[in-house]
Amino acid sequence: MSFVTDHNAADGRAIPGVVTQRSRNDDTPSVEAEAIKLLKARDNWTNWRHLLQIYGVIAATIAGAIAANAWLATQGVGWGWGVLINAVAILILGAAQHQFGGAIHEGTHFLLFKDRRLNELTSDWLAAFPIYTSTYQFRIHHLAHHQFVNDPERDPDIAQLKESGHWLDFPVPPIELLWSFVKALSPLRLIFFTLVRAKYSAVGFDRHAYVDPTDQGSKWPLRVGVIYGVAVPIAVSELIRLDRDQAAVAILVAATVVALAYLVMVPERAFIQTRLAPVISHRATMISRVSYFAALYGTLTLVTVMGWAPAWHYFLLYWVLPLFTAFPLFMMLRQWVQHGNADRGRYTNTRVFLTGPLARYAVFPWGMDYHLPHHLIASVPHYNLPRLHEFLLLRDSAYREKGVVLHGFVTPEQGPSALGALGPDHASAGRERVFVDNAALEYAELRDAAAIALEAARSAEAI
Repeated sequence: MSFVTDHNAADGRAIPGVVTQRSRNDDTPSVEAEAIKLLKARDNWTNWRHLLQIYGVIAATIAGAIAANAWLATQGVGWGWGVLINAVAILILGAAQHQFGGAIHEGTHFLLFKDRRLNELTSDWLAAFPIYTSTYQFRIHHLAHHQFVNDPERDPDIAQLKESGHWLDFPVPPIELLWSFVKALSPLRLIFFTLVRAKYSAVGFDRHAYVDPTDQGSKWPLRVGVIYGVAVPIAVSELIRLDRDQAAVAILVAATVVALAYLVMVPERAFIQTRLAPVISHRATMISRVSYFAALYGTLTLVTVMGWAPAWHYFLLYWVLPLFTAFPLFMMLRQWVQHGNADRGRYTNTRVFLTGPLARYAVFPWGMDYHLPHHLIASVPHYNLPRLHEFLLLRDSAYREKGVVLHGFVTPEQGPSALGALGPDHASAGRERVFVDNAALEYAELRDAAAIALEAARSAEAI
């Protein structure tokens, strides 16, 4: 069942100059409506280039780091240079993993490609599976964030940051913000952030508006996926390190057969259901995910066992380590500046960030710097968000008056910077009317629209 609405506020008021309107004399769509329709246009080609760029950066970084370390080994220089090279590589690769998050974000909104199955499969196989999630799992988390943005009871982003201990008591003075950032650099805190984020993306939290309490299924399909994705590589890589190659291969093969057999035979009702219908069945997605890791772990094992390269070592150093350090750091910074020190108003729940190329790549991938227009009309693809921003500045007086545009990430270039906007001088007055974005579900298929509508009404009434 589709849950398609205009971009209307909870009280039924329209966004000036944005929603589809009819002229007074005929049924011809307004200029604004036609413009927004054009900005929403998706295709099946543009994002291939963006995905190829990410893979190019990953390949070049890993190859460059390996080559640089090999060259250093022939020069007899101190080990500190190798640490520096690997630290830079980890930062670059963590940013690339955050870029994958941007691709999944587009897939979550059905914007990666116009074709829904191509959107889902590409988002899963080329972006989500590599960072140990799935598009559907992230969609459950992220669309609730959009619909209930900054709602302390229903926004999963706030709930997750609070549970992991990374939500700040905004507004935050500069010194306190710096200390919070330093504490966030702790490896244990970053690992905990990643684990909590993974849990929320997978199963949500107690007050998740999209959880169907009448159809909870079993947690075993999820557990099987986690065991295969996490425990199997630990066991296999450790056995290879101990020169027990045959045992490593045997465990990988046996675990793959058992996991796939279970997922094929388990009844459909065993998979946890939510109020959002999947594009591809939960069973098919789980089988695909295990198949992806089977191919990855099998390749790493073959390359290592054959003596061609220490592939498992490189995987742990250049992929797993960034996944638990640099990647969550960039994600946390983005969440802080996008919604910290903001309220629940239509135009004041987030901001626009005009920053340099490094911050734009590492912290604001795939158009996330234009976050305010994205939260206003979430069905506009990332490559059209700058044009949407310009259009709203021209046609929407409320957007011009209330929307915040920040220049610079750390150092202010014109007004406050992204980090500066988190301080007391820029705290939201909190007087804006609550905005519940039902239109964020425009392309989603719902299993229980009435229950979600009830949650939306409760959120709109919250104080």
